[in-house]
Amino acid sequence: MAQAFADNEAKRRTKVQHTLGIRVLKPIEVKPSEERTVPFISDSTIRFEMSIFGAVMNYAIKKRYVPASQRFDERPKLKTMRRDEFTLEEYRKLHTVGRKWIGEADKPSSVWYRTVTYNMILIACNTGMRPAEMKNLRWRDIMPAKDREGREIVVLFVQGKGKSRKLVAPKSVGDYLERIRAISKATQPEDRVFTNVTGKPAKTLYNSLIADLLNEANLREGTQGVPRSTYCFRHTYATLRLQEGVDVYFLAEQMETSIHMIEQHYGHVNTIKHADRVLQGMAGWDLPQPDDAKAKASKAAEIHDKGKRGQRHKPR
Repeated sequence: MAQAFADNEAKRRTKVQHTLGIRVLKPIEVKPSEERTVPFISDSTIRFEMSIFGAVMNYAIKKRYVPASQRFDERPKLKTMRRDEFTLEEYRKLHTVGRKWIGEADKPSSVWYRTVTYNMILIACNTGMRPAEMKNLRWRDIMPAKDREGREIVVLFVQGKGKSRKLVAPKSVGDYLERIRAISKATQPEDRVFTNVTGKPAKTLYNSLIADLLNEANLREGTQGVPRSTYCFRHTYATLRLQEGVDVYFLAEQMETSIHMIEQHYGHVNTIKHADRVLQGMAGWDLPQPDDAKAKASKAAEIHDKGKRGQRHKPR
């Protein structure tokens, strides 16, 4: 009975709408795009959004839209997550898989995009540039130079976050850049280094291609289960430099960041950098000496022994 009444009512409304010339559109079911799905929300994002919410509530209280008891000033106590990076073994694997990945491209445009993406990853891991700095990089900003010992290096003038600076990179970075120049359609001094296949500036720095390569290498997720992004290449640079013993002050200058930030996010590297000091005096721990140091020590001991023997036989 109820169903029949509902059907009649629907027919009546339809008839009235046709009589009045009203056009009713059927509702469209909208499904969320998989590309817009965010699998992980960082602590910094949560803090930022809650600070905005607090500002809105304070404004509402000031205008007396809500009572003062609704004031929201607290911030969540969230743990600081260590920045994710690629280990040296993972970086080498990315090298190997990346070359194979380029060779498996099925059309010229795919070969182009994969080649540029692969070399961009190498540049990022060997310079520590931020994604915004890479997007702004122009061919005029790349200058070959030599260090104090006459070795070839590359100096890059980078801009991002409203600031600019110069950073130094090994000659290999210049080689990676030349690979991109050789296939690019935008090679004038004012042109951007990272473009699309037609020569227009790249908007996303090949995010989808990077994700494809990381999936191919089975390196998409980091140790904390968070999907890696382009920013992880900067973290990889910092970690590998610290493991090689680069001074924190020089690294902070190179990356245009603070020493505090490096110590906060990359402090886990300190024990690796200073392993000889941490393990000093422990049972079974012997500090190895280079071959030349051993030879010098042996020669010094021999000279010392000869000197003592000479003193014993010296006439008084």
